[in-house]
Parts: sequence; C-alpha cells; structure tokens
Amino acid sequence: MKYNKLSGFSDEIDASIKIQFEAFGRLGISYFEPRGIDGKNISTLTEDEAKELLSKMNEYGIKASSIGSPVGKIDISDDFGEHFEMFKNVVSIAKILGAKYIRIFSFYNKNEWNDETRNEGIKRLRTLIDYAKENDVVLLHENEKDIYGESAKACLELMEELSCDNFKAVFDPANFVQAGEDTNMAYDMLKPYIAYMHIKDSLSNGDIVPAGDGDGNIEYILADLFKNGYDGFVSLEPHLGSFEGLADLELDDKMTKLEKGGEHTFKIAYDALEKIIDKII
Repeated sequence: MKYNKLSGFSDEIDASIKIQFEAFGRLGISYFEPRGIDGKNISTLTEDEAKELLSKMNEYGIKASSIGSPVGKIDISDDFGEHFEMFKNVVSIAKILGAKYIRIFSFYNKNEWNDETRNEGIKRLRTLIDYAKENDVVLLHENEKDIYGESAKACLELMEELSCDNFKAVFDPANFVQAGEDTNMAYDMLKPYIAYMHIKDSLSNGDIVPAGDGDGNIEYILADLFKNGYDGFVSLEPHLGSFEGLADLELDDKMTKLEKGGEHTFKIAYDALEKIIDKII
C-alpha cells in the first residue's frame, strides 16, 4: 500500500481487540478507528478501560485515527442531555487514546424535518462543536442514510453554517449511493470541507461491494483528493460481512443477513483499495 495514513474499523474482523490488532499487523495497517472493543461500544468505555485499550495499542504499535462514535445517532426528539454526557465521555476517551478526530452524525427524525426540528439539530451540533473547541478535538460529520445530513445538499448546508477548525466532513461514498446521490456531484460540492475518507462502496440497489466495484466513484474521488494535496486518513469500513455489533448500527436488514465476516472479508476490502491507490499514486 502506497499510503501511510490507512486506517479501518477493525471490529469488522472480530470482537476481540487482540484479534483485531493481530490481523491489522498482518495487513501492515498501523491505525484503527475504534468502535467495537471486546464486545463494548467505544462510547461506553470507562477511563480505566480506555487506558487498558491504549496499553494494547502501544503493545501492537497501533494508533487511533478517529473515534468511530455513535454521537448524533439518536432521534431529534430524544433527550439530548443524556446523549451529551455520552459525548463528553467519548471526548475523554479520544484524549486518552490520542485521537484528534471524532466521527459524529446529525440526528434521525422519525417525522418530517421542518424549521423547528432543523433548528434543534443545528443547536445540538453547535453545543457539540463548542465542547470540541474547549477540548481541542475535531468533529467529523458523516453523511448517513436517514439522518439530516443524508444528502449532499444537506451536508453542504451544515458545512456552510457550522464548518470551523473543529467541525469538518468525513465522506462516505456508499452512504451517498444508498441515499440516491451522485457521489461525484456530492464530492465536488463538499471537497473543501473533507478532512477524512471512509472507504465503503455500494451498488445502486444498496448492496455493499469492494471499493471500485460499485457506484461510489472511489477511484475518481481519491485521485482528485490526492492530486489536490490531501494527506488525511483513508479508513476502510468494508461491511462485506456481518460482525458483532452490526445490528446496533441501524443498517438495512440485508446487511444483517450477510455471511459472517472476518479477516478474510477485510482483506478483500484492503486488496481492492490497495489496487486503486497503487494505480493513482
């Protein structure tokens, strides 16, 4: 692999952090995006558990590129106070692990978005951003199906209103495809704000496939990013097989019915990305 800022959601390999790190060692990946840690979500770790994780990271020579948090993955009508307390714990974990970035979302809405609910979402995001500023971390908004920032237009709106040193975009091609968006158009709209890339590809019918085999235009997007001096993380989120914790990510039913994934499916994703990067760098 000709890129030294490769990362990934290693929990798609196994629930055990030891097995995750051993597999990343074999692949030569030295960063990971912590989400599932020995069967627990990263957001629920205690300070002591985070320190234990850091010890294991040091043992295996692995660093955290970004916290794969569930912040913002609640309905806009849900209580924000409790959610904010979880967010504060995530920030503490990020600082313990030495992670500059935290992945977040812009809330679900079981009803229709209107001025009132949109304003509530913006208010909540501002609260998160203010706390991020106080703690010198960067929040990365991920486009995700069924949240406010599902479309490129909505993501651009959030960026134009809220973008700052502590609030940037993470671009996920597959999520845009699944939302019916043209990824080239989405990329061209959002590229001034992109600070992080998730590598996941999808066909227009929603099926997840290795990078380059779907409609995400990943080669074009990465080539243009690198041509323009991008030196941020490229993080694999394959979703080519089922894994522990998948059902909690509120994905389509077809995802949870996939055969069990592991190191073999992660390597398929890695090899596909390596082929693209070796071609464009």
